[in-house]
Amino acid sequence: MNDLTTPDLFVPEDDGDQLALGQYAQRAYLEYALSVVKGRALPDVADGQKPVQRRILYAMERMGLGYGGAGGNVPARPVKSARVVGDVLGRFHPHGDSAAYDALVRMAQDFSQRYPLIDGQGNFGSRDGDGAAAMRYTEARLAKITRLLLAEIDQGTVDFVPNYDGSTEEPRQLPARLPFALLNGASGIAVGLATEIPSHNLREVADACVALVKNAKLTDDELFALLPGPDYPGGGQIISPSSDIRAAYESGRGSLKVRARWQIEDLARGQWQMVVTELPPGTSSQRVLEEIEELTNPKLKAGKKAVTQEQNQLKGTVLAVLDGVRDESSKDAPVRLVFEPKSRTIAPDDLANTLLVHTSLETSSPINLTGIGLDGRPVQKSLRQMLEEWVAFRQQTITRRSQHRLQKVLERIHILEGRQLVLLNIDEVIAIIRQADEPKAALIARFSLSERQADDILDIRLRQLARLEAIKIEQELAELRKEQGGLEDVLASPATLRRLMVKEIEADAKEFQDARRTLIQTEKKAVAEVKVVDEPVTVVVSSKGWVRARQGHGHDAAGFAFKSGDALYATFECRTVDQLLVFGSNGRVYSVPVAGLPGGRGDGQPITTLIELESGTEALHYFAGPEGAVLLLSGSGGYGFLARVGDMLSRNRSGKAFVSVSEGERVCRPSVVVLDSEQKTPPVPVDQASAAIGAIAATHVACASTGGRILTFEIAELKVMDKGGRGLKLIELEAKDSLAGAAAYVRSVRISGVGRGGKPREEQLEIRSLNNARAARGRKGKAADLGFKPSDIVRVL
Repeated sequence: MNDLTTPDLFVPEDDGDQLALGQYAQRAYLEYALSVVKGRALPDVADGQKPVQRRILYAMERMGLGYGGAGGNVPARPVKSARVVGDVLGRFHPHGDSAAYDALVRMAQDFSQRYPLIDGQGNFGSRDGDGAAAMRYTEARLAKITRLLLAEIDQGTVDFVPNYDGSTEEPRQLPARLPFALLNGASGIAVGLATEIPSHNLREVADACVALVKNAKLTDDELFALLPGPDYPGGGQIISPSSDIRAAYESGRGSLKVRARWQIEDLARGQWQMVVTELPPGTSSQRVLEEIEELTNPKLKAGKKAVTQEQNQLKGTVLAVLDGVRDESSKDAPVRLVFEPKSRTIAPDDLANTLLVHTSLETSSPINLTGIGLDGRPVQKSLRQMLEEWVAFRQQTITRRSQHRLQKVLERIHILEGRQLVLLNIDEVIAIIRQADEPKAALIARFSLSERQADDILDIRLRQLARLEAIKIEQELAELRKEQGGLEDVLASPATLRRLMVKEIEADAKEFQDARRTLIQTEKKAVAEVKVVDEPVTVVVSSKGWVRARQGHGHDAAGFAFKSGDALYATFECRTVDQLLVFGSNGRVYSVPVAGLPGGRGDGQPITTLIELESGTEALHYFAGPEGAVLLLSGSGGYGFLARVGDMLSRNRSGKAFVSVSEGERVCRPSVVVLDSEQKTPPVPVDQASAAIGAIAATHVACASTGGRILTFEIAELKVMDKGGRGLKLIELEAKDSLAGAAAYVRSVRISGVGRGGKPREEQLEIRSLNNARAARGRKGKAADLGFKPSDIVRVL
């Protein structure tokens, strides 16, 4: 296939009407991406609405579906949702009706939005995933709080743009009196961008805005004290520490741990039950029930003939503490999940922890504060930036509203001044109107009126010329001139504008505030606690990677049987609470709890069924022991370092990248430096290798190259690396030579290899021979007369 840059895929640009195919595709895709980003998926920081939401609210306002009457407290009669959708599609949103109706439904769901903007009547779905009824059945009107978005729409506060066909206009933004981008949040996926803004409490957001208006230099500590974290519609509990919440707010991206809230209800005869009343965002009762069903009745995975050992373990773990679950949710209790324990003797914390670990009762809630800024650009912002942009937008809307109102006031004053002049000279005015051929021009010439005033006088009714009307004009003029002074003060004084903004924010917050629903209380993340009896065990590993565990110590290795063609790799006398490490050829380390290994006198189980090796990777070496044990790790490239077993553990079956090896190199056999039984001091410090030597049983390192050179040096010359890596140079290798292995030792080591005719050979070197090869780390070492090519080296205990 030709590359896109080849000439035959281009149309020559010779007359301006033709365009290269690559350029056309790039331009078309960018236009599409920009349309999705700004026209569909991302909310505006100013009013918190996506275009379809903004159009729905504006259309419903024009349809008279908002609150009216005295004080704006009388709700309109709802109309069929189909009528609203039809008006939105016909006037503003030329897309599918399902997209508009889905957006309308979401704005009416109190479990989707913290402050629903639409008051829906009928079936608008449930938090369990049930869909809303068809639009021909449901009815809708604007919620009272929507006044904060639409009340000032006709007061010159925002720009209007032509709709899709130019037949009418729609607002570019809504004049939000509070930052709805934070109140209700938003979720959306665009082209190359996504947003996940959580909802917040109105009172807290209002307090933060007021504080920023009063003090633009408000510190982050003061800001986060006023706005401590999200407030989800369904409640729940945020268990992440305040530092994580702060980091997410400062960067605009993060993830918080949220768990359900529950209570323990005591029953008769000492029985009890756990009742969940609040769920994390995105979790439903139905989802939790499905997860428990999958745990307790596992299904076969694709390509498997039987349920896996892991599935059986999970099933046993859940059924050991849970007897039954039922959903008692109703109209009075939106969420009520009842969990019955297996026995009344089970601790409530054990049941709760098991459910939190294995179901969505504890989950992660993402934060991605991406939106369309005041400059029209989609950018990820911090919480402070979002609040500051909304404050700037609100200042702009108040300024535009004041200018618009001032212009109306001045026009009215101008009209009333003309009427006042007429009342003072009523007889002369009547005479001019009766006698002049052009009364308008005559009135303008005689009384120095403007055309607007003259038109008003000619249109005035006779009954408005009464004496009582003159008094009303005087009163109205006094009120208007007072209002004029106030508006001019707002426009001339930034301090006055800020005071007005604070007053309005506090008034709106007082009217619509409510209590926080989501509890913010730091707790430890729930983890699976497998209670294992601490017993001695011997782990047996074969050369082909079959593993098993035999109870007790002191087994005779000669008595172990293996499959045909297989043999013993090593045995490890450890305990059931220890870990088995598997070192892959790619440098990754895989960990398997010893307690999870198959027992009995059989052949065991392939290690590949317990871990997930990458394609082309094989398991090379093994070690089983306590987390506090220290190993010497090395690669055939001649580099190595010390590491704790605990630092190499991973919960993922895919392991953990730990030993860095270049292409063509391999991981050498790990060597035990110290076990817990040998330690007389605390575990090895990560940052002080030299200070850790007192805790290390082995005192020296012996390195053997495939060329037959031996180098020994003190183990103090190495360093501990808790995150792994390549390490320090152990031995200087000659060309076409590699490291056969490195072993930490006290008295002697055993070197094995292949001699002439392919015969296996090995030789044990005692302390005297090893001392003859003593030099500084990184030297070439001394050639040894072994008579064979070394392939491995191990410590002799």
